[in-house]
Amino acid sequence: MNRSNHPHFNPWLALVVVCFGQFMVVLDATIVNVALPAIQTDLGFSDTSLAWVVNAYTLFFGGFLLLGGRAADLLGRRSLFLAGVGVFSAASLFNGLATSETMLIVGRAIQGLGGAMLSPAALSVITTSFGEGPERTKALSVWAGVAAGGGAVGLLLGGFLVESLSWEWIFFVNVPVGVGIVFAALKWVPNSVQEGAMRHFDIAGATTVTGGLVALVYAIVEASSWGWTSGKTLGVAALGIALLVAFVFIERRSPAPLVRLELFKLRSLATGNGVFLMVAGGLFAMFYFASLYLQNILGYSPLTTGLAFLPVTAGIGIGATIAEKLIPRVGLRPVLLTGMLVAAAGLAILAATTKVGGHYPGVVGGLFPMSIGMGATFVSLTLVATTNVEERDAGLASGIFNTSQQIGGALGLAVLASIANSKTTDFLGGIVGKPSVVEQQEALVSGFQTAFIVAAALVAAGTVAAALLLRRRDVARIESGEVSAVPVA
Repeated sequence: MNRSNHPHFNPWLALVVVCFGQFMVVLDATIVNVALPAIQTDLGFSDTSLAWVVNAYTLFFGGFLLLGGRAADLLGRRSLFLAGVGVFSAASLFNGLATSETMLIVGRAIQGLGGAMLSPAALSVITTSFGEGPERTKALSVWAGVAAGGGAVGLLLGGFLVESLSWEWIFFVNVPVGVGIVFAALKWVPNSVQEGAMRHFDIAGATTVTGGLVALVYAIVEASSWGWTSGKTLGVAALGIALLVAFVFIERRSPAPLVRLELFKLRSLATGNGVFLMVAGGLFAMFYFASLYLQNILGYSPLTTGLAFLPVTAGIGIGATIAEKLIPRVGLRPVLLTGMLVAAAGLAILAATTKVGGHYPGVVGGLFPMSIGMGATFVSLTLVATTNVEERDAGLASGIFNTSQQIGGALGLAVLASIANSKTTDFLGGIVGKPSVVEQQEALVSGFQTAFIVAAALVAAGTVAAALLLRRRDVARIESGEVSAVPVA
């Protein structure tokens, strides 16, 4: 990067600006959870379609994340960062003005696309502004801290805005923040590009993988109302699978593929991402169901719900710190497997304590150990999935891991929401006459319990897969101390 072309360049000021952008993206991934009951009531979402408020965002964010990273290298990191902030902010305004299910879901998808442009461009600014060594490690630690803090602040800020103003303000708040980021970026962020790179965009690959995932998730979400073996469900699922197969063929023939498939021959990368798909599917859906349970069953206000998730933030930090200390001493595999088992146990406890007339201490009894296991698991899997790759593939490996997180979370939520809705429907179907308020709550709780049990099973399955597939030689560099345990956000 030619820093002299930018007279105001200071890498630490550039770090502050791009971290604000990333903070906005991460915050928006969680801020919506505490607003879900209010959104459902105001716009008339069904229990089934409500999951799309979350999934539309994560699918488009994950589906276009790799394309966004490549576009940042070729078009200029600041250029794409600014475009991403603009799209994200405009979509936020559109969401706040939404008057129907369709309008909000479309807006959330566009918001996810903006995030997919913004986030990899921001990370590229950091990696090109700081040389390898202590400075870059410190910068990436700040980046990871902002990512973790954004999730916690999102829950609290979401509760405050919904309770004090209305749910629309969880989106409106992004607009002035986005404008401020644009002016700051124009002043302090350089517009570096990758020299000598082939100017080719794998738009066909990004479109087929995103379209395939959207179709697959849509089939899963609607299966509870269409029927799992109905022609509609099977047809849409087949379309999704066909598009994903087409994506594989496109990647094999593309001169500059979105994903170089030969990377998956690396056992550590393939295992790390495969396990994370299962783990993310189980853990990320927890926020969705726990938020609905706290508000719709225990009667918590949005702000109180946000405060109720503070132990989760603390637990993730504790788990991550423990993992960083223990991996060099006892090895990565014991830390990873223990972390996943603790997370699965926490979800199982949550299933047992989720009931009509339940209480917060019982909920925390599941949330806190789950979050400790979650922190240890994320640090361990980040290292597994991004180690042993060549330097030229480091960015791609990080992008694949981020995509696994987003797509795993979206697919997991789709499956669990569909299963929970089916369980609730079956419960209500067994009641003669109009169900009472208590019976309606019991039906919802039966769905939540089932979702938590299946989530625990997904994390447990990931534990088994990691134990069987991850070899000592796959993590030798990590355990020898060659690789620092800094999470890739």
